[in-house]
Amino acid sequence: MRRTNFLLLGLCLATTVHAETLEEAWTAALNTNHQIKTAQANTDVSQEQLQAAEGQNLPDLNVGTGYTQYNETPSAKTSIEGKSAQFAMQQMGSVKAQAMATLPIYTSGRITHNINAAQATLDATQANEHVAALNLKMQVADSYIAVLRLEDAVQVAQSHIQSLESHAKDVKNLFDQGIVAKNDVLAADVELLNAKQSLMQAVNIYDNAKARYNQLLTRQLNAKVELAKKFPESPKTTLENLNQSALNQRPELSVLNEQIEALHEQTKAMKAGLMPQVALNGGYQYQQNRYQAYEGLWQANVGVDWKLFDGSTNHKGEALEKQALALKEQREELSGQILLQVRQAWFDSQETQQRLQVAKQTIVQADENLKVTTDRYQQGLATHTEVIQAEDLRTRTHNNLNNANYDFALAELHLKRASGNF
Repeated sequence: MRRTNFLLLGLCLATTVHAETLEEAWTAALNTNHQIKTAQANTDVSQEQLQAAEGQNLPDLNVGTGYTQYNETPSAKTSIEGKSAQFAMQQMGSVKAQAMATLPIYTSGRITHNINAAQATLDATQANEHVAALNLKMQVADSYIAVLRLEDAVQVAQSHIQSLESHAKDVKNLFDQGIVAKNDVLAADVELLNAKQSLMQAVNIYDNAKARYNQLLTRQLNAKVELAKKFPESPKTTLENLNQSALNQRPELSVLNEQIEALHEQTKAMKAGLMPQVALNGGYQYQQNRYQAYEGLWQANVGVDWKLFDGSTNHKGEALEKQALALKEQREELSGQILLQVRQAWFDSQETQQRLQVAKQTIVQADENLKVTTDRYQQGLATHTEVIQAEDLRTRTHNNLNNANYDFALAELHLKRASGNF
């Protein structure tokens, strides 16, 4: 009874094995991949820089204290009725403390432009984080499809071995009957050994592909990999719509747009620094001095700072503008590259779809050709070479179908990535 229960439990576990989908793989990678964590950390940095820029509108509060010791008592000299005299003005040792606050009242837009520049930088960093996520998703998709492609290649190689083993038995039977020469037996054995060697190579490549997939998902390299042969469907639309979608939605362009905006705002902030800066200052000062009537005093004042001449600020502003111009040129170049990517992905999708339809049609014919050739060989009407050629054709046809199938899926994913719909 206990043994029966264990068998039932094993059967249940076997039937509930979950094949990981591409969407699940994306989620796992985005949650654990170190590239994404790095991009997120950069976004956090930009967020703190924005808060620092916004903090310029808040008052600055400075508190200070100190003790001063003189070697002589600070005194003042005077003349009274023709006689010189002096009197103490300050203690030889005294404590001084103050608490002062400064609040900007008017900065000619300098603080506002600094905030706008920091916001644009944050937007650029967030867009760059999106780029990193899309790049990672594409890497995972490439690796995902590579694993499935190689898994099917191993299955085709195993099927090839089974077919050659069956043919080797036929050859041996015919040789035992004296129908074929020893040469056919030797040739069949050589073909079988070569096929087994090819299988070992395919298995090795397959294992490496699974290790690469696990590495992208930050898993143990030897973790078990079970993948579902299911891919997201691409919307059917025109090349023109895909081009427009790419120009509107690709985050790489958003990164450059926000970087250009940040440079413009930095330039405005720098030029505003040459204009009047008005600030309110106030606080409390304490000076220990028994010769002074009031040791503690409150004070307030409004100050204006206007830098009438600065030989470097204008040049720094021009440098920022030229950096923005360089990024504009880079954006135009990137726009052209994106349109080229969309075009190439579009035609790759069309080509692989047509190739897939042709490959599906040849499978039945290749399988039937091998069956007929094998029957003819068993009847002494075909040669060993013809059987091997038919088997090679069948194997190549199945590999072509697998490659066409995965090439089409990959082309569709690259098209989604290129058009900004990934």
